[in-house]
Amino acid sequence: MTEKLNTGSHDLPVSEALAAFMQTGWADTHRGDLAALPLAAYTAKRRAALAARFPGERLVIPSGTLKARSNDSDYRFRAHSAFAYLTGDQEPDDVLVVEPSGAATLFLRPRSPRSAPGSAGQEFYRDRRYGEFWVGRRPDLAEAETLYQIDCAPIDRLGEALGGPARVLRGVDASVDGRVAPHDGDAELETFLSEMRLVKDEWEVAELQFSVDATVRGFEDVVRALPQALAHPRGERYLEGVFGLRARLEGNGGGYDSIVASGANACVLHWIRNDGRLHEEDLLLLDAGVETDGLYTADVTRTLPLSGRFSPVQRQVYQLVLDAQEAAIAALRPGARFRDFHRAAMRVIAEGLHDWGVLKISADEAMEPGSGLYRRYTLCSSGHMLGMDVHDCAKARSEVYLDGVLEEGQVLTVEPGLYLQPDDLTLPPELRGIGVRIEDDLVITADGARLMSSGLPRRPDEIEVWMASLRA
Repeated sequence: MTEKLNTGSHDLPVSEALAAFMQTGWADTHRGDLAALPLAAYTAKRRAALAARFPGERLVIPSGTLKARSNDSDYRFRAHSAFAYLTGDQEPDDVLVVEPSGAATLFLRPRSPRSAPGSAGQEFYRDRRYGEFWVGRRPDLAEAETLYQIDCAPIDRLGEALGGPARVLRGVDASVDGRVAPHDGDAELETFLSEMRLVKDEWEVAELQFSVDATVRGFEDVVRALPQALAHPRGERYLEGVFGLRARLEGNGGGYDSIVASGANACVLHWIRNDGRLHEEDLLLLDAGVETDGLYTADVTRTLPLSGRFSPVQRQVYQLVLDAQEAAIAALRPGARFRDFHRAAMRVIAEGLHDWGVLKISADEAMEPGSGLYRRYTLCSSGHMLGMDVHDCAKARSEVYLDGVLEEGQVLTVEPGLYLQPDDLTLPPELRGIGVRIEDDLVITADGARLMSSGLPRRPDEIEVWMASLRA
């Protein structure tokens, strides 16, 4: 429990009479009707796998802390993915401890007491960060044990559990880092927590499919809103808001800042200013994903003609990117190396650029490790793992991720692109300022891969028909 209340400089003083009055007359609101979260059976298996990987060791995984956005206003809290993966809990300042025996305890900040002496009994109505009247109700210990199906203890007893050596997921909660001496194996713990999420269980695949399906609906919303957005001086931001509404209605929000890039803005790989005006003669690159309440996110990109129809040169660029994506998808199967699908896409890109006369060397020469000249026009990778983080499993070792092989149950994106910069003099004028990316989410199956985002068209003719049907 906090010893000092988080109050603002402009908060009104509380008299002794009001303080005494606020501690009386409250009904018992303990919820005895709660049921375990649907994912509790999966989190138990995950904790068991973690304990088995580090037998006889104490492991400490914090949820994270609130972070100030400005002055006394915090960002909306988002639990660390490893912590949420192992517990289902999404509250700030909580800590999971796995004992050397393998038993696990969730240390959490329980619900604010209404009648405790001193500041503890005032937190519920005075504390801006944690008070129930300010930010909403937290579960009490018994409720938390029911929800998460794990032994729970108050956070002020955490010190008792940290009396010996432990591996800590560091950089998540500074107060936890300061309580435990650094361990030579801390980095190994972080790596394993990332690698254990490489293969998704059936619950995770279902969450991701829901996220993708909601994202499809968000893209449909955007197309329907194009007439209004085209008339607005900040059309990109208008569309960002349209998709954001869908993301908040169906999930936790966007899994990342949406990229809503029209015209030459689409040549900026991570364009999130989204402050440009839309013009009918341009393309719109929309890269967005809904994050579910369980914190799994989709990651989908479509490049759409704002007029509803591709011009010949736009279609030319788009078709090359689509051919590259289809070559990449064809390379997905268990046992294939992770980098194979990227190489397949890049060969198609290099061949196309050579055929256009843009790339002056052959595709074979361009694909040599000492060359890579085609990358001037397509700088980034063609995909990544997907899950609780949009770039999931980022701390995994190269030998099991980037240089590893694909396995059934892995979920990843395939997203080749061409980014033809508006000031690139190696390009003919008609190609300059065109950016195209096509991104889909796929799950590796026993004999290939399943396109999770098949609800959105990919081929140019299909896109034109789809857009017309939504704007009719």
